Amino acid sequence: MKRSLSGIFAALLIATNAYSADLAPAEPIPEQPPEVTVTEATGWYLRGDVGYAFTDLRGARYFQGSNATEVDFDDADLDDAWTIGGGVGYQINSYLRTDLTLDYLTQADFKGSTSGQCGFPLVDCTSSDRSSLTAYTLLANAYVDLGTYGYVTPYVGAGIGGSYVKWKNLRNVACADDGSFCDDEVNHGGKGNWRFTYALMAGASIDVTCNVKADVGYRYLHIDGGNMFGYAENGGPGRDKGLSVHEARVGARYLFGGCAQASYEPPPEIPLQQPVYK
Repeated sequence: MKRSLSGIFAALLIATNAYSADLAPAEPIPEQPPEVTVTEATGWYLRGDVGYAFTDLRGARYFQGSNATEVDFDDADLDDAWTIGGGVGYQINSYLRTDLTLDYLTQADFKGSTSGQCGFPLVDCTSSDRSSLTAYTLLANAYVDLGTYGYVTPYVGAGIGGSYVKWKNLRNVACADDGSFCDDEVNHGGKGNWRFTYALMAGASIDVTCNVKADVGYRYLHIDGGNMFGYAENGGPGRDKGLSVHEARVGARYLFGGCAQASYEPPPEIPLQQPVYK
C-alpha cells in the first residue's frame, strides 16, 4: 500500500514540473520615459546697446581760394566717441533673427590743418581747424545664430541703412609759418546730411533668463562721405570722405514669450501580455 501511494505521488510531481516548464512567464516590457516636447522660442524682442566707437575719418577736402581748386587737408583726425541705441526685432527661429535699430554717436572732436598763403603781402601760412560731429544711424539688420553651446550663442550679422551726420561750425585760424602774425578766426557753417551706411557684426548672446539675453559684440560701420562745412572768407566749402567706425558693444535683448513651456505627453498604455505556452 505504501509503495502504491509513493508511486502515485512521484507521478503527480513529475507531471506538475513538466506543465510548469511549458508555461513560460511573460517577459516584462520596459517602461518608456515620458516624451517631452519643447516649443521653439520665437517672437518679438526689444534691445538696447551701449558701445565705445573707434572712429576713423577717411580724409577731408575743401576748396581753396576758388571753386576751381579742391585740395586735401594736410591732417584730418577724429576723436573716439560713445554710442547708445536701441531697437525692435523678431526672432524667426533658433538660427535667424532680424531687427531695426537706431543708434546715436556722441560728439567726436575733429582736428585738422591746411597749408596755404595769408596776409599782405602773401606769406606761407598753416591753419588750425577745429570742429566736431555727431551722427544718428538707422539700420535694418539680419543675424545668423551659429548654435547654442551651454548658455552662449555666437552670431554673425549685417545691416544696411543710413546715417545722419551733423558737423558743427569749423573754426579756422591761419598763422604765418615764420610766427610773425595770425589771422582772425574764421567760422565756416557746419553741414548735416544723410549718408548711405552698411554694417557688419559678430558677437555672442548669453542666456541670463529664458527671455533675457546679454549681448557682447563688435560692429563695423561704413558711412559714406558728405558735406562738412560751407564757404567763408575765401575758403570752402568742404566735405569729408566718410567714416569707418569700429565699435565694441554690450547690450541686452528682452524676448516676449521667450519662456517656452514644455508640453507633456503621457506614455502609451501597455497592453496586458498573455501567457506564452511552449
